[in-house]
Amino acid sequence: MWRPVTSNISPEYPPAIRPKQKRAPNLSTTLKQTLEAPVKQASFRISGLDCAECATALEKTLASLPGVSRAQIEFATARLRVEYQPPAGDRDIIRSVETSGYGAVPIVSGQSVNDSRPFLSRNRRALLTAVSGLALATGFGLNFLVQSPLFVQMIFGLAIVAGGYPVVRSGLYGLWKNRSLDMNILMTIAVIGAIAIGEWEEGATVFFLFALGNTLEGYTMDRARGAIQALMSLAPRQASIKRGEVESTIQVEEVQVGDVVVVRPGERIPVDGVVRSGASSVNQAPITGEAMPVEKGPGVPVYAGSINQHGYLEIESNKPYAENTIAKIMQIVEEAQSQRAPTQRFVDRFAHYYTPAVLAGAVAIVLIPWLVFGQPFHTWFYRALVLLVIACPCALVISTPVSIVSGIARAARMGVLIKGGVYLEEAGRLRVVAFDKTGTLTTGRPQVTDVIPLPTRPGTQMLPPAEVLHLAAAVEARSEHPLAAAVLHRMEIEKSHGQSSDDLAHNHTVGDFEAIIGRGAKAEVDGTMCYVGSARLFEEMGWPLDGVEDRLYALQSDGKTALLVGLGRNLVGIIALADTIRPGARQAVAALKNAGIHRVALLTGDHEQTAQAVAKTIGADEYQAGLLPEDKVAAIRNLIQQYGQVAMVGDGVNDAPALATATVGIAMGAAGTDIALETADIALMSDDLSKVASAISLSRYTLSVIRQNITLALGIKAIFLLLAVMGTATLWLAILADMGASLLVTANGMRILGFKDRNVG
Repeated sequence: MWRPVTSNISPEYPPAIRPKQKRAPNLSTTLKQTLEAPVKQASFRISGLDCAECATALEKTLASLPGVSRAQIEFATARLRVEYQPPAGDRDIIRSVETSGYGAVPIVSGQSVNDSRPFLSRNRRALLTAVSGLALATGFGLNFLVQSPLFVQMIFGLAIVAGGYPVVRSGLYGLWKNRSLDMNILMTIAVIGAIAIGEWEEGATVFFLFALGNTLEGYTMDRARGAIQALMSLAPRQASIKRGEVESTIQVEEVQVGDVVVVRPGERIPVDGVVRSGASSVNQAPITGEAMPVEKGPGVPVYAGSINQHGYLEIESNKPYAENTIAKIMQIVEEAQSQRAPTQRFVDRFAHYYTPAVLAGAVAIVLIPWLVFGQPFHTWFYRALVLLVIACPCALVISTPVSIVSGIARAARMGVLIKGGVYLEEAGRLRVVAFDKTGTLTTGRPQVTDVIPLPTRPGTQMLPPAEVLHLAAAVEARSEHPLAAAVLHRMEIEKSHGQSSDDLAHNHTVGDFEAIIGRGAKAEVDGTMCYVGSARLFEEMGWPLDGVEDRLYALQSDGKTALLVGLGRNLVGIIALADTIRPGARQAVAALKNAGIHRVALLTGDHEQTAQAVAKTIGADEYQAGLLPEDKVAAIRNLIQQYGQVAMVGDGVNDAPALATATVGIAMGAAGTDIALETADIALMSDDLSKVASAISLSRYTLSVIRQNITLALGIKAIFLLLAVMGTATLWLAILADMGASLLVTANGMRILGFKDRNVG
């Protein structure tokens, strides 16, 4: 199915048209300002946000503010995006966030999302947790030393106030503003109930352990966010620029398009640009995931964040700081969480109905045994309190987002950009992968593969292969055809490798050049007319091809294009060219099969023989040739109908319709390619085909971790719910189980950051 093209940029409202007649007197000034004001977009960094359900509640709170049209929190990166008009303003948004118990700091363009300060120094709730823990320990100690129960209760009361203040405030604010019940309300009711029956120490233990769990959960999420933050640190903060003969150091944000940036050996490249002078090997692994350094020279593009290894480079900046490769990667990764995965959406919906159901169940546990069966009220009231604590959905709610953000961050470090949790999950369920041929499986540039001399006449000696190549190059030197460029490139390679003898490397005298459109070219070489072109050219000139037809057919069967070379009235040779298959293509297809892909298909607009040869070489299960763009769309739809989940791998430009039709569109070699970065569901930053299998393996691994987390969260809850009803579990044991489950699923999700693909050698 075609996916609608959406934009993250909200349209601005045009100023209201002012009619000549007087406005209605009942239209207020505030309303007029609202209608005339454009929609403003702002981003904020949220501190203290340690639970996904709390993020959802905060979203609802902010969305209810007058003037706010949209509020979205990316829990994985602790980033808030707001669209608003007057009367709302930044101060109103910050005040509302702080009232909910969190902190908010505006993010300016180009600024990283995460705070670089130590975790404890920017988390006020951590300090309150420490105070609560100290008071709790003191209270338990005084139980054995002091004979005054009132004084001990006061100490436990301090522990309750310190640990429970953020919980109670957040829960009551959400209940008042959003009319919603969350885990904070469950904890608050449980502690109030414990105090009501005189269990001060258990109430204090519940609030302390809940606060401790939130703090530890926030710390581990902070580490996961740090994996994303590490991407931004790839680009240096300063750049050395050269204006005239003067070299100076400025902040990288101040570099302008056209500035010349100087990069010395060992330094990171601060900007996207093109090498103006110098040569060096550049390590692009931080951006593209390529294992080997890439040679860079004049005219070759470079990317911000890559490392200059040994040479001196002068680079002309061609993009502003906010639009360079690193900034785009950061933006994509940060926004990826906004596209919530299907599992995460299900968990969010489940938690929405789950909490009220738990509260109703707790009431039933109190009333039914007491009123119907005459059981002691105190006993079942205590069990209901334990149920409220155990049933807190913290672990379930956080089980998916921590895994998603870890998976997206790990993929980015591998040179794979996944545009959202939905695509991360869909990639993990793929059954078929379809490849475009030209520019994806192949290099997209024809290269000479064979030079075959032919006898000029029966019994005569053939020309050396180098001379056949020289004659063709002499004619093609004036042509602009891609095949001509391939012949000349092969000529340069042979010269540089010393494979052409000195007597053959002389400059031919060439005249009377003529390009024969769709056929080839001809020119007078050293006084003799020389022809280079397709078999059709020579057939039309009446040249007999009886002796070479078998060779031409064999070359075409191998997926090669044949150029005949004729001198005078004699065929002197054949030059075979092919769009060569990328190194490692066969291994990449094998890795896909190892990763669980059922079928690999090849879709190409090339002719049947070439498609068959390429499919056989790489080990594809099927191929379709001679396809126009609309035919590729039909082919993808047919594969989806047959097999279900299908990925299309292409170059992100001419394969756009097929990429959009596939379950997951994967763009190859997206580094520096704006269209590929914007349109693909998954973008491979380099042309390394093995990254396709790595991305799918990572997605499958992430899905397995999500399933493990959900099983752990629900399994632990089920066991302790049973213990609660049986009267075995206590309040402190219940909150310990809840905290343990939350930390367990968080730690399990973070294992994804260390993922290594075993299917790719």
